[in-house]
Amino acid sequence: MVKGVSINSENVVRGALLLFAMTAVLILSLIFVFLLREGLPLFAKVSPIDFIFGTRWEPSKGVFGAFNFIAGSILVTAGGLIIAIPLGLSCAIFLSEVAPRWARNMVRPAIELLAGIPSIVYAAIAVAVLIPFVQYDLGNLIRGEVFRVGEGIFAVSLTLAIMVLPIIISVSLDSMESVPRAFKEGSFALGSTQWQTIRRITLPTALPGIVAGSILGMGRLVGETIVVILVYGNAKHITSTLFGAKSTGETLTAAILLEMSYVPVGSTWHSALFSLGIILLITVFILSLISNYLLSKSRVKL
Repeated sequence: MVKGVSINSENVVRGALLLFAMTAVLILSLIFVFLLREGLPLFAKVSPIDFIFGTRWEPSKGVFGAFNFIAGSILVTAGGLIIAIPLGLSCAIFLSEVAPRWARNMVRPAIELLAGIPSIVYAAIAVAVLIPFVQYDLGNLIRGEVFRVGEGIFAVSLTLAIMVLPIIISVSLDSMESVPRAFKEGSFALGSTQWQTIRRITLPTALPGIVAGSILGMGRLVGETIVVILVYGNAKHITSTLFGAKSTGETLTAAILLEMSYVPVGSTWHSALFSLGIILLITVFILSLISNYLLSKSRVKL
């Protein structure tokens, strides 16, 4: 009887987990189907090539080119990761391998608290502090006069990097702390220095977790909206400089949010905005495939 009850309980748990997993798949499928239903009618009037690679977005003239938004999303995500990954990884290495326990116990809760701060707070601080600094202080320092605007790729990348740092640090730190102590002791026993042990033992062993932390950060950057609206400049051209008016741009998420509230439902414009959502979903899917490939390669190396 006990054995029968145990098997029964196992089946119930297995069935519940399967139900939860299938629910997640169903929700994702419904989202994708809804986006396709709302977005695909656009391509009866605009070719997919013109939509994806077109650089003009003029809804009043029936012209819908999304390339500038796609480029903006890629640049913003890449800029944030270029700043955040080295800083986050360095901080995780310091806390895991160098800092004394009391310092780690003090800093780690503060880092985890930063992860819970709403993005609007980061955006407000950037508008009040970072944008004037870029426009006036950096402008005078770099070119001897103020920039016309302080918004742009530099300001938004720095803001997003600060916003995503807690995620990268926390996940990387957890991964490094999970490296078996015997691995490190064996390295020291062979005469390796602390840095050689970090470089040859800790980092390769923790690499899947480090990559996972970067992926989580990437996911937040790709879908971020309020920060890019307030700090990127919302200009419908491709970013071409690091500072100034030409460093501004607009992302897929910003375009959807800024225009959706006053677009007539059922119009071509309405369908075009949902097509931007399709591109965003496909972009996230491609990034997920790339990240999974990198994870598999890191496991093979280990």
